[in-house]
Amino acid sequence: MQSRLPFGDALQAELGPPRHARRLDSSPRSRVWRVELAGGPAVVKQIVGGTDAGERYAREVAALRLATRAATPVVPAVLGTDPGERVLVLEHLDHRRPSPDWIVDYAAALARLHASAGPDGADVLPPWTGPGGADIDAFLRLAEALTVSVAPGVRAELDALAGRLGRLPGNALLHGDPCPGNDLHTTGGVRFIDFEQASWGNGLVELAYLRVGFPTCWCATAASEALLHRAEGAYRTAWHAETGAVLPADLTDACAGWLIRGDALVPRARRGDTDHLARVPRRDWTWGTATARQRLLHRLAVVSRMTAGHAELKRFGTLCTALHDRMTTRWPALPPLPSRRP
Repeated sequence: MQSRLPFGDALQAELGPPRHARRLDSSPRSRVWRVELAGGPAVVKQIVGGTDAGERYAREVAALRLATRAATPVVPAVLGTDPGERVLVLEHLDHRRPSPDWIVDYAAALARLHASAGPDGADVLPPWTGPGGADIDAFLRLAEALTVSVAPGVRAELDALAGRLGRLPGNALLHGDPCPGNDLHTTGGVRFIDFEQASWGNGLVELAYLRVGFPTCWCATAASEALLHRAEGAYRTAWHAETGAVLPADLTDACAGWLIRGDALVPRARRGDTDHLARVPRRDWTWGTATARQRLLHRLAVVSRMTAGHAELKRFGTLCTALHDRMTTRWPALPPLPSRRP
């Protein structure tokens, strides 16, 4: 925790010398400090670790600059940057403990973030990537490992699902990891931080986070149906206010896409070539507020309900129900996801 504060001559010339630097908790792929500048408190973030550090820095800077276009602020202000050291200096914001119905304000702010870039995000951010053939293969192997039969036609439905997700119109600045902890609940509203995975895509794939329990997040939670209805309504209302467009009502494809992604069971630093779904039958592991099996069970239940009567995912929905039943029989002590964030 005693790393040197990366605040070079150029930043000091622009912002003045920093004082009272204090290291803050962060992921292993970044270093973060709180400092005092002449204009008040600020946050210094340096992106480190991995061969993709430069790409992550570029994504974060681009996303923050695009998001500052929002009429209602949705990100901290960027005070300065040092590309050579992969450093950002950001406005410091005081975070208050979120209310029990925090996801309503969160969802409205997420919509404003998604809409903030206008059409220009496609020029500076990489496109969002959905699930592909390897994810489908891994999910079907999981069914086989749990001795749940896969009906003819399931693979075709999943291939078509991947195709539909890949063709979703890109119209939004996606955060990439819009998790509890990456949202600051301030007196001026919700602001988002940590844009290292930002991309350009369709906002429905991040609106789906609320139903599937925040799939890329250490803090997995499950809200009540009434609260989900309010939050999704708030997102759609805010999106329409910002863009004039009406979103499709169906989130089934987006939720199903997160279900079949095994990488959505582990932290970002452990994602890559490992088939994490293959590990589930052999052992469970804890990440943040829940275990891998808890997360998977919740997602199966959500998609099972959503695919009931869904013409394009009928066989897949039957498989999800069977997998959910097999998991509850094999591991009857699995608790539901927590309903409140820490």
